[in-house]
Amino acid sequence: MSFAAAMTRCPRAHDPDRGADALRLVPDITGDLARLIAGTAGCSPYLAGLIAKEAEWLTSALDDPDGAVRSLIEALPDVAVDDLPGHLRTMKRRIALIVALADLGGVWSLKQVTGTLTDFADAAVQASLAALVQAEIARGKLPSHLDPTKGGGMAVLAMGKMGAGELNYSSDIDLICLFDETQFDADAYHDVRAAFIRVTRKMTAMLSDVREGGYVFRTDLRLRPDASVTPVCLSMEAAERYYESVGRTWERAAYIKARVCAGDIAAGNRFLETLRPFVWRKHLDFAAIQDAHDMRLKIRDHKGLGGKLTLEGHNMKLGRGGIREIEFFTQTRQLIAGGRDPALRVRRTDEGLARLATADWIPQETAKTLTTHYEAHREVEHRVQMINDAQTHHLPGDAAGFERLAAFMDTEAASLRETLTQRLSDVHTLTEGFFAPEPTAPVTTTWGADVVTRWHSYPALRSARATEVFDRLTPEILARLQEAAKPDEALAQFDAFLRGLPAGVQLFSLFEANPQLTQLIVDIAATAPALSQYLSRNAGVLDAVIGGAFFSDWPGVQGLKADLDAVLGDIDDYETQLIAARRWAKEWHFRIGVHHLRGLIDAATAGRQYADLAEAVIAALWPVVVAEFARKHGAMPGRGGAVLGMGSLGAGRLNAGSDLDLIMIYDAGGVEASDGRRPLATRAYFARLTQALVTALSAPMSEGRLYEVDMRLRPSGRQGPVATSFDAFRTYQRDEAWTWEHLALTRGRVVAGEAGLAGEIESFRTALLAEKANGPTVLTDVAEMRRRIAEAKPPQGDWDAKIGPGRLQDIELFAQTAALRSKSPARNIAAQLQAGVADGWLDAVDAQAMTEATRFLWGVQAAAGLLTGGALDPDTLGEGAKRLILRESACDDLDGLLAKLVQARDRADAIITRMLKEDAT
Repeated sequence: MSFAAAMTRCPRAHDPDRGADALRLVPDITGDLARLIAGTAGCSPYLAGLIAKEAEWLTSALDDPDGAVRSLIEALPDVAVDDLPGHLRTMKRRIALIVALADLGGVWSLKQVTGTLTDFADAAVQASLAALVQAEIARGKLPSHLDPTKGGGMAVLAMGKMGAGELNYSSDIDLICLFDETQFDADAYHDVRAAFIRVTRKMTAMLSDVREGGYVFRTDLRLRPDASVTPVCLSMEAAERYYESVGRTWERAAYIKARVCAGDIAAGNRFLETLRPFVWRKHLDFAAIQDAHDMRLKIRDHKGLGGKLTLEGHNMKLGRGGIREIEFFTQTRQLIAGGRDPALRVRRTDEGLARLATADWIPQETAKTLTTHYEAHREVEHRVQMINDAQTHHLPGDAAGFERLAAFMDTEAASLRETLTQRLSDVHTLTEGFFAPEPTAPVTTTWGADVVTRWHSYPALRSARATEVFDRLTPEILARLQEAAKPDEALAQFDAFLRGLPAGVQLFSLFEANPQLTQLIVDIAATAPALSQYLSRNAGVLDAVIGGAFFSDWPGVQGLKADLDAVLGDIDDYETQLIAARRWAKEWHFRIGVHHLRGLIDAATAGRQYADLAEAVIAALWPVVVAEFARKHGAMPGRGGAVLGMGSLGAGRLNAGSDLDLIMIYDAGGVEASDGRRPLATRAYFARLTQALVTALSAPMSEGRLYEVDMRLRPSGRQGPVATSFDAFRTYQRDEAWTWEHLALTRGRVVAGEAGLAGEIESFRTALLAEKANGPTVLTDVAEMRRRIAEAKPPQGDWDAKIGPGRLQDIELFAQTAALRSKSPARNIAAQLQAGVADGWLDAVDAQAMTEATRFLWGVQAAAGLLTGGALDPDTLGEGAKRLILRESACDDLDGLLAKLVQARDRADAIITRMLKEDAT
């Protein structure tokens, strides 16, 4: 399509005479193109001058504007260094002219306009850098082996709009110049640095100096680290140290748009990767909102841009409702959530808004409105700059100026004013509420004053910033606490939560930006002290509540494992992987607890989900541990190992505080040692690999530990090796194992490891149970075990649902006995009891009674674990906790609950005692 055919708009000549003069310079241009030339020149003295200088080139360039720009850029690397300054200025004139006409005629979109300007800036920086590095090499100031086209080890970062591909028409360019010190001998460091500083200064002068024919780009180097005292080009190591130690929020925001535009692209990208943790925090970073708001206020105060909207002289970039408001809004939201959601790590403002809307961080309508206004603001900004090639963002200061601008945009001044006012007001309305906290009424109630007065002495409130945010939250928190069934209890538990927090700015900012979390915290504090205490130590899990999937359907073991696999797969460092696994698991663990607390799932479902989570963690971490171990000692001999989950994990039911019973089984296939840098004998290899897995799960790190691990169910218990060969395991189970070990194996289940070996272990387990089912001493052994357990571990009072005759542990032992006697591979209690019925050993009515008792006792036990982290003590329960216990047990009051508990355990005890006595005789 021709340029003229692609035109969708055309400016009107504000000065018809100047427009006519321009037309006479290009007599071959006619029709709509002639109107465009006349309208452009008649509104912009600057563009009229460019038409006069480049009339001959322009006539041919309009036949193929894209090709004309491409030819200019492609020819640039062949220009000699002495000719480069003049050549770049000529390019600038031509590209400025063709871009302006394509923009004014609607032939190119805003994205293509800003993209073309950015492409030229990239090419200009690259060409000047390469030429100047070549000159330094020729002078012997840099090593001769360096490649000038790669900057000789120097990389240039494009920041701001250039980094995002969004350069405006008369934009300056923000650059950070760095060199990769690792490419040079340490002794040459100072000479190399001096050379790159010279290159940077000369490059800046080549681009910025105004000479005959104009200038190329005003170049700003002030975004570099500590610009007032650092050289214009510094080493990547020095820059990294700066950002790690004193980097500020505005610098994090600046690096959202950072892009390597010239020089050593690979080295520059490696540097940007090292800054990823600095820019993108691991937790939702709502404290960035206040930082961005403070920055906005400073800019307003410095530029004198406060007050009501007045169009005359209004700054379209920094003023009320302007471009910077939209950019701050977008970048701050990206900083908040981009650490958790890599999809938000994009440079362009319009793309950032779209991604935020897709991820439900902002409404779709807000993204659409801000994008529309952003593009319109940018076009107005371009017209203002095109008039005189001025780096300005101000609207005209008088009526004549508005008439000129309106003609440039082919509209009337009154309509332009109305549209501008509406757009600026819309942007201000949509963005101001996000940044500026609403004023809060002071605390007027005296309720809880003795508690509230000590809050400011807690660690979480030791900074002025934390205190400022928390003071705004306090009235709402107190109001929610007073709505609890027992406000004083709720206040005491919230006080304990607050006292346990190590820091507060991030968390309080999270509350302020997400008021619904305040109610959740109050609910937890009023109901579940154990969960509240957990939250104090792990406040980062609250990110998950607003992260999108907190209330989605449960993904199951495979979904969880896939999610954790993805998290770990993005990390190269082993220790960082273990920390990430802990952070990930804590969020899911918290989700289960909250869902249980709020009645979204019952105790049985919570038990399955806790078990799913543990299995997914082991299954995802196992290959990570194996890979790290193999890096030192070689691959696993033979078929490798398999992790056998025992106890509650094997049965698929854990509570909030369960540890994990594991057994490691391996099959070396006759291989005697590993083959690695530090080879190990097979037995030592798997023993140490097992210890590595246990450490990966249980070692305390910055994000805590995953699980306590118990391996006492392995062959020979504490006296046996921590890892057992499959042959030894089979021999031991057949010839040496006690009855209790066969009972334990009824719940064994492979949760990680080589699939073929896992299948053989399960086949052996099934065959062994069948083989041992008719052992003459099974029932007498179980009866003796019951007696010993009762003597060693008496119940902790009437409310203990786990330990004691007829309670959970006792029923579990009996169900395992039923499974063993009936040769059943079933693992959970209900299925094992039904196997006993099918075998004819257990009466169906008794099995049903025990299943119901299990369901009831588990509900009490799981609720107690969630609420207190230990045994149930009704005298210490708050009102909210009591309501949860009663909900789970389907009882009306605690007296009824105790009666039901006693009835269930007594009946189960009677059945178990009777069955063991009958069969023993």
